Amino acid sequence: MRPFKFKQFEIQQSKDVFRVGTDGVLLGALANIVNAKKVLEVGTGTGLISLMLAQKNSSAEFLGIDINEEAVNLTRLNFENSPFHLRLKNIHQDFKKFEPDEKFDFVVSNPPYFEESGSEKDKLARQTVELNFQQLISKSSKLLSEDGIFSVIIPFEIGGDFIKLAHENQLYLIRKINIKGIENSKTKRLILEFSLMEKELEESEFIIEKSPRQYSDQYLELTKEFHVFKEK
Repeated sequence: MRPFKFKQFEIQQSKDVFRVGTDGVLLGALANIVNAKKVLEVGTGTGLISLMLAQKNSSAEFLGIDINEEAVNLTRLNFENSPFHLRLKNIHQDFKKFEPDEKFDFVVSNPPYFEESGSEKDKLARQTVELNFQQLISKSSKLLSEDGIFSVIIPFEIGGDFIKLAHENQLYLIRKINIKGIENSKTKRLILEFSLMEKELEESEFIIEKSPRQYSDQYLELTKEFHVFKEK
């Protein structure tokens, strides 16, 4: 497959690993990691999100984890070929069995969100086969530092259940971004950020396109330091 080129790094892709997509780009661009020193990405895929976050935060150190060995190898290649490679590390590991000696200031994931089906397409990346929401939330809550943040992007329809599960694991919603594909449409995705401490909720709306195949000014501004847009 052809690599996906960003301004400061390049993503090699594979037909067997979930490709670069809008969800990952949005999470990488919108996640708030200003104060983070140690970042964990759960389910790295190609390594896209960690690379975007490394570009945004020039001092943080990153650890990626994935159960798919091919994804781990692809991430490692993309990390090593980036200008941030000294701060990026990834491992082949089942997150449910992950027992690090340290806590993380930021845990980020674009998690699997389809119930298990008969399809083999993107099975580990797109279906809740190896890691369900309860497991992701419970484990992440234990790995966060006192002031740490847990950040995800999920479909709007399951947002309520996800927030409820997080609350049951002492994670409090502090930021919610309602993402619409196009103006005047229904919300399709949510970026949710949680903390171990209760804070006032910050809520906003984000629109990807102002008309079909026309990115919104909001999206262009958000991704201008990452995307290589073709001049018209």
